[in-house]
Amino acid sequence: MNPRRLFFWLLAPLLVFRLWLAGALPITADEAYFIWWGKIPDWGFYDHPPMVGWWLAAQLLLGDGAAWLRLSSVLQPLVLAGAVAWFVPRIWSGTEDWRRWSAALLVLLAPTSVWNVLITTDTPLAYGSVLSGLAWLRARRDGHLGWYLASGLFLALAVLSKYFVAFLGFAYLVDVLRRPDRRGLTGLAIVYGCCLPALGLMAWWNMEHCWPNYMFNFVNRHGKAALSWKTPLLYGLTLIYLLTPPLLWQLLRRPTAWCRPELTSLAVLAWVPLALFGLLSLKKTVGLHWMLSFLPFALLLAALGLEARLLARLRIFFLGFAALHIVLLAGASLTSLESWQRAKWYESAVLAFEAETIAARLKPYAADYVFASDGYADAVTLGYNARRYFLVFGEASSHARHDDILTDFRVLDGKNILILQKDAPVAEEYAPYFRELRTETFSLHGVTFHQIMGRGFDYARYRDRVLATARDKYYQIPSWLPQGACYFCDRYWPGKTCPH
Repeated sequence: MNPRRLFFWLLAPLLVFRLWLAGALPITADEAYFIWWGKIPDWGFYDHPPMVGWWLAAQLLLGDGAAWLRLSSVLQPLVLAGAVAWFVPRIWSGTEDWRRWSAALLVLLAPTSVWNVLITTDTPLAYGSVLSGLAWLRARRDGHLGWYLASGLFLALAVLSKYFVAFLGFAYLVDVLRRPDRRGLTGLAIVYGCCLPALGLMAWWNMEHCWPNYMFNFVNRHGKAALSWKTPLLYGLTLIYLLTPPLLWQLLRRPTAWCRPELTSLAVLAWVPLALFGLLSLKKTVGLHWMLSFLPFALLLAALGLEARLLARLRIFFLGFAALHIVLLAGASLTSLESWQRAKWYESAVLAFEAETIAARLKPYAADYVFASDGYADAVTLGYNARRYFLVFGEASSHARHDDILTDFRVLDGKNILILQKDAPVAEEYAPYFRELRTETFSLHGVTFHQIMGRGFDYARYRDRVLATARDKYYQIPSWLPQGACYFCDRYWPGKTCPH
């Protein structure tokens, strides 16, 4: 079938499926976390730049349903595929129409384009990165400074979304330095200059808030990182899935297909970020979602570089692979929760799917208790469904530290706190911090949930044990970073700085 015709025939069915999936899936922990960013907007947030929180804050003005909040993610493959189709003839004039629409089809039918409807920091990152990259390629064609400006503005959007955009910014530098000229260097300066206000905003906010972005991304989350053969292998397998085996094989087997002069800049944008992730994988597990913003460049490279026969086969494979994903997901929706009991994530799945039921069960306690959980994932998931914030009680992990910004334990002194968790509580973990303590349990789909109900919270003891431990573990701010205010230390140990 003609690629252009097939592209437009597939738009509506794919959109319907993704809208159904967005409404059928419960809000995940990461999504609920970002939704709370939107509910309590700020100039910055603990672990990432603020863009997704700003987007969700605007959407929350009109509603908080799952499908609505995920809409920008649901539409993303359609928008980015349309952008690719629009840019191709404007970057590579004379490109055959079937290549142009083949490129759009590959972006539209890539594996994650079928099932990824989650609203995360990667959503605005992908919009900004892909549109910036396409504008960069258009600017590189004839050096038009207006397109460099457009690339810079979209890159600034990505900068305010997630720090991995630095990989794309580095790819621009590599692209210019491989054939330096005054026009290219000027364009690169324009692109980087557009990002300075965003970087300045983040630097200011971090300096006045304990440098949380730096501490999370470069210190606290890497405590167990070490050289390993497993993480590069996992990265390779993830890349094979995301680009699909036949496409990756053809690109690696036929490097001459993408080494042509007119495709060199595109190849740089495709391979440099993926190579940097490969280096990172030597010590760190690279998340599947980390690469989503850079994959369209590799898909576009295949569409423009491979011969017609191979590209026709790829279109058929992508169509069949997308159909397989849809069948499997539709089939999974017909199964019961209990059929997944052996999965490691079963308990979390039960909490996510039954969060409304759990929230309703806790409602009678709402007047007398502050609600909490022992980790951020459960806390934010329950909070979204209860439409009430659940704080994080206990030390938890580096991923729970945004709660340090939102929760002031000083004002909870003497109050009652209900902590809901999946694991059986150890009395020593809670008894020292309450005048009176009792526990109740209930079960859903074979999972036992524990309600720890403490009366008369002892703030001073909690500060000296739990908060002090968190301070010493997660707020060891390097002395070379200039410190303004620090919500955590200023709140609980006024007059002292982090670290002590």
